[in-house]
Amino acid sequence: RIAEHGVHWVHSYVSDDKRSTYCVYDGPSAEALRAAARDTDLPIERITKVSVLDPHFHH
Repeated sequence: RIAEHGVHWVHSYVSDDKRSTYCVYDGPSAEALRAAARDTDLPIERITKVSVLDPHFHH
């Protein structure tokens, strides 16, 4: 159902103590992610826009 908002899950990380989860999603906007979260009861505390850094980034 999140795909209806143009949002796609990429992957997630869990902390060693298993108390925190950090999820990476791809989508058109923070508002699209919030809408997808509302529709699926996905708990979101914070949204941070990030960019991919790889060996080709500086070329």
